[in-house]
Amino acid sequence: MKLRIIYIGFFVLLFPGKVLRAQPSVAVIPQPNRISLTGGELTLRDHSLVFEPEALLFRDASELFREQLFVRTGFTWFKTGEAAGAILAFKQNTGLEQEEYILDMGPDAIVVEASARAGAHNAVMSLLQMMVLGKEGGVSRIPRGKIQDKPAFSWRGYMLDESRHFFGVEKVKQLLNWMAFYKLNRFHWHLTDEPAWRLEIRKYPLLSLVGGIGSFTDPAAGARYYTQQEIRDIVAYAAKRQIEIIPEIDMPGHATAANRAYPQFSGGGSRNHPDFTFHPAKKGTYTYLTHILKEVNVLFPSGWVHLGGDEVSFGSEAWNNDRLIDSLKAGRKLAGNKEVETYFMRRMADSLFRMNARIGVWDEMADSGLPKEKTLQFWWRHDKPEQLQLALKNGYATVICPRIPLYFDFVQAENHRYGRKWGKAFGTLEALYKYPVEDLQKSETYKGQIAGVQGNLWTETVNTTDRLDFLTFPRLAALAEVGWSESRTKNYDRFLEGLRKHLGLYKEENLYFYDPFDPAKEEAYFNKPPERYPDNPED
Repeated sequence: MKLRIIYIGFFVLLFPGKVLRAQPSVAVIPQPNRISLTGGELTLRDHSLVFEPEALLFRDASELFREQLFVRTGFTWFKTGEAAGAILAFKQNTGLEQEEYILDMGPDAIVVEASARAGAHNAVMSLLQMMVLGKEGGVSRIPRGKIQDKPAFSWRGYMLDESRHFFGVEKVKQLLNWMAFYKLNRFHWHLTDEPAWRLEIRKYPLLSLVGGIGSFTDPAAGARYYTQQEIRDIVAYAAKRQIEIIPEIDMPGHATAANRAYPQFSGGGSRNHPDFTFHPAKKGTYTYLTHILKEVNVLFPSGWVHLGGDEVSFGSEAWNNDRLIDSLKAGRKLAGNKEVETYFMRRMADSLFRMNARIGVWDEMADSGLPKEKTLQFWWRHDKPEQLQLALKNGYATVICPRIPLYFDFVQAENHRYGRKWGKAFGTLEALYKYPVEDLQKSETYKGQIAGVQGNLWTETVNTTDRLDFLTFPRLAALAEVGWSESRTKNYDRFLEGLRKHLGLYKEENLYFYDPFDPAKEEAYFNKPPERYPDNPED
């Protein structure tokens, strides 16, 4: 029987003096790393029985599969406590790693094997994609065979900046759905910065009521922020999708919005970045920020809080004219403002550690002396590879997210007039897909030190949900394969062929996406600058 949908093609792996049999591919992004097909198809029809075991281990995966299957295909599969006649069965296999799974697609049924919730989730997302893309009418056809799969990297993240522009609960949930669909598992949420503070803190209500006012393009916009109840709802929604949320509370710089609300803790700033810093020499600053982090840590159970630590020099010149900071420098023998930054971050890190949480920081903190077993570095400055080397040399686990090509706010094609560029460089889909993250592993001081990859969307130039979609899709799909698939599995031509089908899914959900197959096509809307637009921003 002809396989109309599922087979994308074959590719050959060549090794010196030896040719291995080509591994088939399936209509799944990210592409699985071990596939063995036996030929023929398994035909699945609506109203088939799904066997859901009693174990809580597989409940989230089973429920999410049935929910998403209905949303995307209209199929109304239901659970049964009887194994007899089941089309889908779950089996615990303790020999598999946390995210590893086996998907055995036999002649009459499908068996999911996993050792943990994450593995079961990954299995059903692969099955869901094959069923969605293999659907014709009331029937879905998937190939017979076996997939045994696990990710190349444990950290596969997407970062959204909502300080500069706010998008709200439903948009965030939609992004989480697509992250889950592509097996991305870390949502880094940038909630505080210069334009606005987007998180309710009950001990300090003015942070959201005053600090939440404005956006990058409209400083007078009404206050918009997430209530703690909304945060709990989103965190639970993500957890069901095996996604951890890592909040970012930026400090000691990028503190302008917070300082509007509570100016007594401001350390000043510069002409271009007023009230940019928290005050590093006031005891009250550390008490204030520790109370904030206590509420944050309770809201986000991932055990990680990102504290930023970047670009402090934009506003730390004010520290040179502050008698309290002069006394701090003298008393602690701190040579300059950079040493003050490090002192500040160590104190705030200690507050997190007492809460049994760990700290994430940008690569400016690679030489901070933070404890390596509790710290995660994020290498973002592509023009400073020495910072990555320093983080690795100092033993820090590190997430790879350089501006080029992993900043999603950079333009995707030469004809795109507005959006970021670095000189003449920007972030094409192909450059993202082919980013050689595996080569960076050669500099590891221990195996697995490079935790994974992350795409970051800063929103200075992103003031609508359409523009958010345009910059995120289909980059999100390429990012997923960069973080999941092994080098031997990756093939850009094969990825593009599969992506064509996924663009249809974007259309069905009314996403305004970038079409790499028609790069000259861009609506005039996206060649119109936001009301306030920085000329070629580089930092």
